Amino acid sequence: MAEHPHAALVRKGFEAFTRGDMDTLRELIAKDATHHVPGSHPLSGDFKGQDAIIDMYQRLGEATGGSMRLEMLGIAVDGRGHAVGMCRVTAERKGRRLDDTGCIVFRIVGDKVTDLDECAEDIDKSNEFWAD
Repeated sequence: MAEHPHAALVRKGFEAFTRGDMDTLRELIAKDATHHVPGSHPLSGDFKGQDAIIDMYQRLGEATGGSMRLEMLGIAVDGRGHAVGMCRVTAERKGRRLDDTGCIVFRIVGDKVTDLDECAEDIDKSNEFWAD
């Protein structure tokens, strides 16, 4: 059985993020998309527009010296434009280590991601890791 197109799109996005392939991410994300990052740290908030989202992804890489890794745990779809990508997130920064699970809820219209709503299993751990 073939993978659902929305699952394939999410998988392609996770793989591009892992490679640092911002050109592919630009192809997958709508120009007016929004990525919602939970928490109360400098990299949390609502990133509106493709450029702001890509900039935030680059800042994640810079802040972790390229150590951030996403291990895909699974993708669930509803067949109506929603997909959930579940992953394990690891990174190192300023002598701290992050090892957490989370997910991103994707809204997909056509063949583009229009909304990304991120969730963390331990939001306090995430806030501590990303704090300046």
